[in-house]
Amino acid sequence: MSDFNMETNPLLSGVLPQTNTGTTKRHRRRRSASMPSPAPKQPLRRQSFSRDIGHAAAETYLVTRLSFKLLRYLGVGYRWMIRLAALGCYAMLLMPGFLQVAYYYFFSSRVQRSVIYGDQPRNRLDLYLPENRDEPKPVVAFVTGGAWIIGYKAWGALLGQQLAERDIMVACIDYRNFPQGTISDMVDDVSQGISFVCNNIAEYGGDPNRIYLMGQSAGAHISSCALLNQAIKESKEGDVMSWSVSQIKAYFGLSGGYNLFNLVDHFHSRGFIMEGEQSLQQYSPEIMIQDQTVRGAASLLPRIILFHGTMDYSIPSESRVHPKYICGVDIHALLFHGHVLYCPLNAFDHASPCMTSLAKHFSELKAFADALEGVGAEAELILYEGKTHTDLFLQDPLRGGKDELFDYVVGYIHSGDAAALAKDLMAAPRRRLVPELLLKLARKISPF
Repeated sequence: MSDFNMETNPLLSGVLPQTNTGTTKRHRRRRSASMPSPAPKQPLRRQSFSRDIGHAAAETYLVTRLSFKLLRYLGVGYRWMIRLAALGCYAMLLMPGFLQVAYYYFFSSRVQRSVIYGDQPRNRLDLYLPENRDEPKPVVAFVTGGAWIIGYKAWGALLGQQLAERDIMVACIDYRNFPQGTISDMVDDVSQGISFVCNNIAEYGGDPNRIYLMGQSAGAHISSCALLNQAIKESKEGDVMSWSVSQIKAYFGLSGGYNLFNLVDHFHSRGFIMEGEQSLQQYSPEIMIQDQTVRGAASLLPRIILFHGTMDYSIPSESRVHPKYICGVDIHALLFHGHVLYCPLNAFDHASPCMTSLAKHFSELKAFADALEGVGAEAELILYEGKTHTDLFLQDPLRGGKDELFDYVVGYIHSGDAAALAKDLMAAPRRRLVPELLLKLARKISPF
């Protein structure tokens, strides 16, 4: 039989009668005529859109379920109700910018969403790729904030878009939030995400020799813990490593808290609940770095640069102070009204009373930096006069134009690359995404 082999097709041989070849061909013609033609394949764009909708629905369900679980745990107290209402108003005021960023996030071909880096539900990261990838690009591994409970990788979309426009690749690492995971789980997730970036970013056009780690708010705390824990592991012999601290060129900590032990009372007063207060010391980098048993890890750390606003009430200056650092006046770097003032240590010893008082206030923000310098690590603190917790990360980038923090980070990453620096000088100013009036109103009612 030329067209059907009944011996090699037992399923067909059980259905079709054993007839001659001509009868079989006629049956085939009848079956072919009666069977509907296969539906045409959907265009790739439609399939991709359907996949995006499904992914968005799954993520929305996850966030909603965790939110209700969190509310059941915390109870709906008046502080949370007020902050939830403020958050809703804050988001509505900034919605013109959020919608533009969301469109880029979901529809740009230069955004690769939800790249899997581990086996946990939130072990995903988003990649923001520069338009021109003719040569390996520097990479920023970014960890978003969210008070350890509402962090999500998409919160870094604006930063990812703007850095990608400057030929810098960005990997926004997602991680489990409370109550889905503990702080230990969050640190483990971020460390695994960093490992993925270090070992796989070359496949996406990134330069594995130019990787920078950056975290914002809670993400700054979690990423600094992951970095320090990795350095501690490397300082001990025999541990198997999936990534090395030496692969990180520098660490940028934006509006972070690095001593959770001193933040507990502050968080409770603002409606947050944190359990296991005694165990928080092991996840406080400022305390960890002063432990005599781990001081050898300090020499392995990359350069650490901390950015903070002087009007940041989410991580207030007084709550970031370890008692031994209250009386110091050794300011290493200040940023006033857009100007960086580099000062030698103890430069204010003989300054005017007003300047000495100001130096003492800023010295309270140097607790972590001083702890790092005290054990031989290279650290720097840059303060932004009058900036709040969200100014540096949201309002200023949405405002467009010149941004001191953004320019500093881009300049630091491109230092040593004359062509990239020249291109930065010629880059068009970032466009405004939100009217100034809405930005000012959002700043006033921000719950952060």
